[in-house]
Amino acid sequence: MEFFLRVEYADMSLLGGREENQDRVVAAVAERAALLVVVDGMGGHADGARAATVTQRVILDAFWHAPQPLFDPLGFLHLTLGKAHDEVVKLGAQLPLEQRPRATCAVCLVQQHASWWAHIGDSRLYHVRDGKVMARSRDHSHVELLLREGLISDEQAHNHPMRNFVESCLGGDPILPDMSLTRRRPLEPNDVVMGCTDGLWGALTDAEIAAELGSPGELRGKLLELGTRAVKRGGTASDNTSAAALRWLGD
Repeated sequence: MEFFLRVEYADMSLLGGREENQDRVVAAVAERAALLVVVDGMGGHADGARAATVTQRVILDAFWHAPQPLFDPLGFLHLTLGKAHDEVVKLGAQLPLEQRPRATCAVCLVQQHASWWAHIGDSRLYHVRDGKVMARSRDHSHVELLLREGLISDEQAHNHPMRNFVESCLGGDPILPDMSLTRRRPLEPNDVVMGCTDGLWGALTDAEIAAELGSPGELRGKLLELGTRAVKRGGTASDNTSAAALRWLGD
């Protein structure tokens, strides 16, 4: 027997201290499945905003045209991000490699009491339960590697000079980038899953994010509180700050 989703969802995107918002973020919710999509156009490359727009369009088109609930969630995520990468590569086909449009991306599929994740780069995914981080994605970055190897602390990672150096992204080189896929993660009532760009998580601790998402209150207000706090903390140097989140309410 199939159950309709009972969820609360929201998304937000703030300009921060930048002249252009190159983030694209959406919570797409159907009767039997939902998809959180967070894309961060890489501002150091030509047309990062267009790369983010194309990525979001490819992923959403695939989701809305797929029978739901999806039969093979991980296969869907892998193939769809691969297609998005190909489309972003086409945008820069006539440009030198170092100038081609690029983007990072995080996607969370929710259906059948569980979530499945995929990400490329340093856009992140979080699973929060009772005010604690149950899991979060691991960035494709040099700093994340140092952190994983125990060579630096969380505090040092936040202030590391290479914290914005991403080792994998959509676009640029035609070869399929490194992609992290996370198998089925069961959800319990009131669990929150969130995708966000580095403009949000880079200015906040995981504990701050979990505490806000895990406390009572409307999800949209919580995202705005986190985003506003991140932008304020970053000041004039703050990045585009975006997130999409979903609270699973159970059957």
